[in-house]
Amino acid sequence: MSPSCPISARRVDANITRMISFQVAVVTSVLIITGYSLLALLLLFDFSVRISRRSELSLFHLLAKQIIHLWDITPKLCDESPKRFALGLGLFVSFLLVVLSLTGMDAAAVAVGMMLLLAALLETVFDFCLGCKLYYAIQLIKGILNK
Repeated sequence: MSPSCPISARRVDANITRMISFQVAVVTSVLIITGYSLLALLLLFDFSVRISRRSELSLFHLLAKQIIHLWDITPKLCDESPKRFALGLGLFVSFLLVVLSLTGMDAAAVAVGMMLLLAALLETVFDFCLGCKLYYAIQLIKGILNK
């Protein structure tokens, strides 16, 4: 299965996704530097509302839409399914960050935060979505096993 073939009928703007990833990278960087647990809760909340399709409650999504609008960036549509899978991974990682931060496991929280930061920076800078690549690999394996 090629990453370019449609997987879902729904489309999302990859530019908004990248702008959100930038915000996740900034918040995660500050979290790693300061250890301020409320930032982990902010990440968890934002991932939660976006995965529940309540983007109007997402501070990151609202800010990204405003920036895209102000800069007059043309939408770049892509399949939603891989991005939603990546969003689910972000939700899991942010939940893990909250648990580790609140239980005083600071070294583990920093390690998990670094993984989230890396994924967010890859998306922001190179338009390379780790979660999407994992999604495509799983779909490929499922396709091979179903033959």
